[in-house]
Amino acid sequence: MKRADPKELPVAELHHYLTGAVGPRPIALASTVNADGRPNLSPFSFFNVFGANPPMAIFSPARRGRDNTTKHTYHNVKAVPEVVINVVNYAMVQQVSVASGEFPDGVDEFSKSGFTPVASEKVRPFRVKESPVQFECVVKQVIETGTGGGAGNLVLCEVVLVHVDEAMLDAKGHIDQRKIDLVGRMGGMFYCRAHGDALFELTQPNKEFGVGVDALPASVRNSTVLSGNDLGALGSSRYIPDETTVNEYKLTELADLFISMEKDPAGLEQALHHKAKQLLSEGQKEEAWKTLLAFNER
Repeated sequence: MKRADPKELPVAELHHYLTGAVGPRPIALASTVNADGRPNLSPFSFFNVFGANPPMAIFSPARRGRDNTTKHTYHNVKAVPEVVINVVNYAMVQQVSVASGEFPDGVDEFSKSGFTPVASEKVRPFRVKESPVQFECVVKQVIETGTGGGAGNLVLCEVVLVHVDEAMLDAKGHIDQRKIDLVGRMGGMFYCRAHGDALFELTQPNKEFGVGVDALPASVRNSTVLSGNDLGALGSSRYIPDETTVNEYKLTELADLFISMEKDPAGLEQALHHKAKQLLSEGQKEEAWKTLLAFNER
């Protein structure tokens, strides 16, 4: 692999590695006001949430790498420690791009982007009406990570009020990931859309953890057919099928394959691995386990 020592790289090149590898990154469309109450609106993809008790979000209006200048948002939260973080979805991404322009101080990005300002309830900055979720926040701290170009300015925000478009909710009152249609920032000019086939569900183990990849036979772990994701899916199973179950499956579902390849054990093993891979793609983990274990019971 190529090695890259941050101390030996130009900031711009290091930035490309970081933003190209860490993504998709959620986008905070940050609304602030300066000491005179003049609004500012700007997106930041160095952003995420970092706790729920208290509810904390952090974003970074970093110093510009090319000339080490600081952004209006940074100065605004220092002067008026309040911000509204507006979540960005696909329906508004083009307007968000307009708001990202480096307009002179005093230019109203709400007007430039065509977004609708809505009065907040607990903080002074406006909310963006078009955003599906808006977090009114109080800035608790600003941490400057450096003084050179490209250094971060971490704005630690406590969420004091949440506004959610009810059209984004499911029957349980939760945000429906298929409705909210979020976008994320990638490297360079690339973005991605969390929509349609791009969405998938993955069971979170928590206390109900799986048997682990190390429970698989060595021949399966070293398979040239199964991918790391395939092995992980198998390892997430909560139990391993017993010998009786495997033999029953072999006699009912795999008998023809075993008979046709009786004299080619290496080919049979490969065929079973391919079959297991197909079963995993269909979400049939137990059947995939039985298929793979059947080779050891031949």
